[in-house]
Amino acid sequence: MLSNVQPAGRPAATPGGRAEGALGRLAALLPGLGVAGGLAAVATVLGHLAPVIGAPVIAIVGGMLVAVVRAPAARLRPGLAFSSRTVLQASIVVLGTDLSLRQVVATGARSLPVLLGTLAVALAGAAVLGRRLSVARDVRTLIGVGTGICGASAIAATDAVISADEVDVAYAVTTIFTFNVAAVLTFPAVGHLLGLHAPAFGVWAGTAVNDMSSVVAAATAFGHGATSSAVVVKLTRTLMIVPITLGLAVWRSRGARSGNRPAGSTLTHLRRAFPLFIAWFVVAVVWNTVGGVPAGWHGALSDVAQFLITMALAAIGLSARFRDIRRAGLRPLALGALLWVLVATTSLGLQAATGTLH
Repeated sequence: MLSNVQPAGRPAATPGGRAEGALGRLAALLPGLGVAGGLAAVATVLGHLAPVIGAPVIAIVGGMLVAVVRAPAARLRPGLAFSSRTVLQASIVVLGTDLSLRQVVATGARSLPVLLGTLAVALAGAAVLGRRLSVARDVRTLIGVGTGICGASAIAATDAVISADEVDVAYAVTTIFTFNVAAVLTFPAVGHLLGLHAPAFGVWAGTAVNDMSSVVAAATAFGHGATSSAVVVKLTRTLMIVPITLGLAVWRSRGARSGNRPAGSTLTHLRRAFPLFIAWFVVAVVWNTVGGVPAGWHGALSDVAQFLITMALAAIGLSARFRDIRRAGLRPLALGALLWVLVATTSLGLQAATGTLH
């Protein structure tokens, strides 16, 4: 008869033991989740009152201010870490339910060359100018994707792949926010000065302003006809999260391999490097494309995605250290300024080259 005795040092894994372990992990997460969620709720209310700024930026700045007054206690750290990583990834998946592959086609030849051109300029500019300015690799990567794709959402998705320090994420989001506000204040006046028609301004705002709230604010300030064009271009631009973050995951994974380790097949390497949340994001986009997401759900799912991003950024802000941000100096801010001007002028130049500017 076989004995049911476990080897020494290996206690039996019973269902009760697994349940107790899960409850213990949940109990460890709850304090930090509660603080991040509470701050996100406050930021959401304030974001409705100040839509140009937006809840995510209010959350991360508010978290940083709280951290300056009092650093988070040790018992909050597991929940804050979970919020800044897992909740962040979940927000990107939910965001996919509001996107459709048809929107990429709908923008047509008029906007896709501008969209892809400005994205390439933002990423290349971040790499080249960031090195010239001696900006740390993760910071210039985050600022580059934030400028080229969709602000805080792209920074959140990229952080989920490259695991940047909280201070790097905080500085990147703060930099992007600075130039979002500048764009909202200046783009409408410049657009009218240049004599842009509404669709052309929508493409300009959709490719050169970062967060959706700021894109809508700038387009609405210019004129109602620009808003729909700006939103479609912005949503199409958001789809670039998938190839960019996947490419970063593969690149970083290859860079981390030991020189003595065999490379293996490309397929095997890609499978190991592929972040699971990106796969679920693609599933969400395809599900919405084929009509799996009822039209009446879009508003609620968009609110859920926004809140989860706000919660994740609140946790990142609470985990940041202001002394590290001060130590980073003005170079990342200078990089953000240069990229903002570069992308804005490139968008106008490409529209002029394709004959769609006026």
